[in-house]
Amino acid sequence: MTNVAPAGALAGHIAVPGDKSISHRAVLVGAICEGETLVRGFGRSADTEATIAAVRALGVDVAEEDVDVLRVTGRGTHGLRAPEAPIDCANAGTLLRLLAGIVAAQDGRYELTGDESLRRRPVHRVAEPLGRMGARVETAGGRPPLLVEGAALSGIEYHPPVPSAQVKSAVLLAGVLARAGTTTVAEPLPTRDHTEVMLAAAGGRVRRRPVSVSVEPAERLRLPEVRVPGDF
Repeated sequence: MTNVAPAGALAGHIAVPGDKSISHRAVLVGAICEGETLVRGFGRSADTEATIAAVRALGVDVAEEDVDVLRVTGRGTHGLRAPEAPIDCANAGTLLRLLAGIVAAQDGRYELTGDESLRRRPVHRVAEPLGRMGARVETAGGRPPLLVEGAALSGIEYHPPVPSAQVKSAVLLAGVLARAGTTTVAEPLPTRDHTEVMLAAAGGRVRRRPVSVSVEPAERLRLPEVRVPGDF
């Protein structure tokens, strides 16, 4: 028989790791901004580490000032460099889909791939609207690797068949980097709004309605600081 004595009062605090979805977006949006973006509360994970590696491969400087503090020096809306090697998105579907929207508006040809699990996931719902905007997008039977040849994009009105924050985000990122035209995503149901909130904070022209969001092309974006909330 084991006797367990009651403990005294507990005191202290717990730091909840940063939200993974917002951490991805903070680095990706910072990469297309001018100047530095200080990211506080960055959520460390294998997926978000892949995002850091991906933007570095595109020529973006990311200084890791603390375990949860990054300083991202962006290259502007159209200043990313196409690497010779494929960009490894590991197991991060968010990274692959959002990055596809960004590189669709850059010069050059980009190959986005990932691990075995990621290469089994569908990407046609991202490829189709980006192709309509003017990018050349190829997939392996609707799955990664995703080959994207960037172009001067034009805005579209897109009605995704199913709600997806990742697809919406990819199209909105492409829209804010487009050369002309309004881009509108009208979803059957509302999804998380992290991307449009962050683009608006960076100076993007964003118009939000109950089940749709529109963006205008931006010549420049600036996002001095992002405080990532806890991943509750």
